[in-house]
Amino acid sequence: MELRHLRYFIAVVETGSLTVAAERRLHTSQPSLSRQIKDLEDQVGTELLIRSARGVTLTDAGKVFFDHARLALNQVEAGVEAARKASQPSKQRFAMGFLTGQEMTWLPHAMHILRAELPNLDVTVSSDYSPDLAEAVARGKLDVAFMRAEPDYDLAYNQVSSEPLVVLMPSDHPLAAHEKVRPRELAGEPFIGMGNRATVLRSVIDDYLRRVKVELAPEQVVDNPAMVMSLVASTRGVTLIPAYAQNLMPWSVTSRPLAGDAPNIALVVGHKRSNHSPVLKMFLSHLDELMERVRHAP
Repeated sequence: MELRHLRYFIAVVETGSLTVAAERRLHTSQPSLSRQIKDLEDQVGTELLIRSARGVTLTDAGKVFFDHARLALNQVEAGVEAARKASQPSKQRFAMGFLTGQEMTWLPHAMHILRAELPNLDVTVSSDYSPDLAEAVARGKLDVAFMRAEPDYDLAYNQVSSEPLVVLMPSDHPLAAHEKVRPRELAGEPFIGMGNRATVLRSVIDDYLRRVKVELAPEQVVDNPAMVMSLVASTRGVTLIPAYAQNLMPWSVTSRPLAGDAPNIALVVGHKRSNHSPVLKMFLSHLDELMERVRHAP
């Protein structure tokens, strides 16, 4: 059994489709991928996937194998990352990740702190979905990430901010004439919900709607902030989104605060508990300073 078999299997499970996994994730042909998955099942000695016209689902054996496959791959990648770092001990490196859009607020101040303490530090920066950031931290690819407190990962979290959700809508929507939007005014509007990748945000939205006793059935679900903006503009739908996303709004969409007790969502700095990097320790010790700098930024 080779590592590529595990990567292929995980890609198929995460996309739910042999075709999508082959074309978009693995850049190979669907027949070739099918053969690789069949080889893996032959080596394991049982079927791992149920194939149908609608895609693939895991068998009971596949569910068990998937958890172990992902763990094994994570451990290998963490080992590779650790070996690379150990091969160049004289060069200090620090990798930061940001929930897409949050780098606009936090990166300049984080870099100021890092450069003040370690002017020759090699810093790399990336932005992504929160679950992908959590996985990168868990694998050792990132030292820290500004993200949501993802429940499926055993990471240490330090909250650095909390922001309200706002109503996102087309710029010419009737609700745009309101100073604030009451939750019941959203009833009957085409609602764009959060997808499976935005687990924490979706949970905050669902809890809020239950609390205010408003039922909104999503007509579309998305994870990407840019796609949220596009759908709001094209379908004339509305959605609830963290206030920071207002930095990403095109002219065709606008936002309004929620009336009453609006829900809040936390932004945290996540890091791996076993990461004993002195640079990480230094950075975490300056989180209070970082929050003050952001709080008083113009």
